[in-house]
Amino acid sequence: MEIKAIGCEPLQLKRVHLENSHTLKVYQENGGYASLRKALGMTRDEIINEVKASALRGRGGAGFPTGMKWSFVPKDSPKQKYVVCNADESEPGTFKDRYLMERDPHALIEGMLIAAFALGSETGYIYTRGEYKYLIDIMDKALDEARSAGFLGKNILGSDFSHEIYTHTGAGAYICGEETALLSSLEGYRGHPRMKPPFPAIEGLYASPTVVNNVETLTAVPQIIEMGGETWRNLGTEKSGGTKLWSVSGHVKKPGVYELPMGYDDMEKFILEDCGGMLRDDKKLKAVIPGGSSVYIMNAEQIIGKKVLLDYEGLVVGGSMVGSGGFIVMDETVDIMESTKNLTEFYKHESCGWCTPCREGTDWLLKIFNRVASGGGQPEDAQLLLDICDNIEGKSFCPLGDAAAWPIQSAVKRFPEDFKKYLLRQDVAPVEAEAQKF
Repeated sequence: MEIKAIGCEPLQLKRVHLENSHTLKVYQENGGYASLRKALGMTRDEIINEVKASALRGRGGAGFPTGMKWSFVPKDSPKQKYVVCNADESEPGTFKDRYLMERDPHALIEGMLIAAFALGSETGYIYTRGEYKYLIDIMDKALDEARSAGFLGKNILGSDFSHEIYTHTGAGAYICGEETALLSSLEGYRGHPRMKPPFPAIEGLYASPTVVNNVETLTAVPQIIEMGGETWRNLGTEKSGGTKLWSVSGHVKKPGVYELPMGYDDMEKFILEDCGGMLRDDKKLKAVIPGGSSVYIMNAEQIIGKKVLLDYEGLVVGGSMVGSGGFIVMDETVDIMESTKNLTEFYKHESCGWCTPCREGTDWLLKIFNRVASGGGQPEDAQLLLDICDNIEGKSFCPLGDAAAWPIQSAVKRFPEDFKKYLLRQDVAPVEAEAQKF
């Protein structure tokens, strides 16, 4: 697996190649916890303002400005405040957070501590999926090291700041990647999403002010404090600061975790040069899902020769989204109808069943896909899929409904030929008409 920075000096990946990079000794030898010491000499508002100035946006998929999220936590609340790390990483095609926790766990701890100091929190949790149990063992050892060295617990580094961090495993439910469902699970309930507002910053874990951030987001915080928010932002773009990790899998010669500056200006070059080109030289690029399975799939015509920028704004213009940064590359041998059917199976299985559009809609979508795949396709099925997606998108209780609908909508509209061959009458006029609107 390739692990490297392209177009920038490594920040998130600067320690991962070192021997025993997961240990406190190696972390400190390479600048670890210096940012925490610096932060303890700053005011809480100064820390939040640096994070705001950095234009750091949530790396878990939503892309919400991190400093702004922190600023929503009320300073005068009598309730205990919590910092929660969303380490669930359940999005298909995404594995960057796993690598950070495995190779650089102290960066996550330091980021959580700085966030906790800025917010006045005494308790933090790292929530991860049950399949990542081995990562919990790594994190627990790192937490023990940090605690023994005075970086965790009471009166950290001789200050009046005290904070404790605990690890917690879920049961491997995709829905618990949604922050309010995660909080429900952390409290011991079923992982159902909650109504917003109130948002977690006001009423989150145990009905108290809570900030939920992704692993990659929190590991960026020590870098921001070290170099300053403006400097960190200038590594990326005005609206999307710093660098970003991308999990690359599929039909490329060099799959792995890549660190790129936000706004990297050529998606085609990234796939066909930086990642080594197509796995099989005689096959052409057909499709890319750039942000994990829940974003719009892109066809080759949207990428080749288009100079698509790899940041939040650039990928929207290009026809998709950053999402969680799970880059899935597909060559011309892939049947998009079949691959989309597989994704639909996943979303149907992972629906929590809380709301009708998602619970019933994903079930009907899968029934149609199964019928089409088994030879019972009808000429109106492509439009039927789009109609059901329209009844899910924007109408479900949480974003899982959108996540289920978007891959299907974009696949049907952008790869009509892959659906056409499954229909009894070789007629996809309704699909092609819809494609003009997308």
